[in-house]
Amino acid sequence: MTGMLRFDPFRDFDRLAGEVLSGQRTPRPMPMDVYRHGEHYVVELDCPGIDADSLDLTAENNTLTVSATRRSRAPEGTKFLIAERSSGSFNRQLVLGDGLDLDAVDASYRDGVLTVTIPIAAQAKPRRISIGRGEDDGHQVITGESRERQLAGSSA
Repeated sequence: MTGMLRFDPFRDFDRLAGEVLSGQRTPRPMPMDVYRHGEHYVVELDCPGIDADSLDLTAENNTLTVSATRRSRAPEGTKFLIAERSSGSFNRQLVLGDGLDLDAVDASYRDGVLTVTIPIAAQAKPRRISIGRGEDDGHQVITGESRERQLAGSSA
């Protein structure tokens, strides 16, 4: 079907991320996959080496923010020959479209992967609308006046 708009709550985020990060060559902290499964969107973020107690997930004004801290395990004073594993604080934000139920977001952390499940809001789900089928002999015309006109007519 041509001309049909597809609902994609992450479209703006993907566009912005592509523009801002197109020149970045270093690996992204917390790389993610986002997909739709039934009546939910699922976000999976890789967070290896992050303590579950340092993870923070907030939803505000259609923005989902994931914050985490990865501490270096090397003893103080270590001189690295190769240091590819980043440490410190990380944030990842997703700008969500309308039509998601942010009050029912669910999250779990297992094996270094944070999984966030966001249900589609009831008002955004497609629904069937019944169509009345009027018949010529069943029509009824209802006439009436406003309350003010009725009161004015009775006092005259």
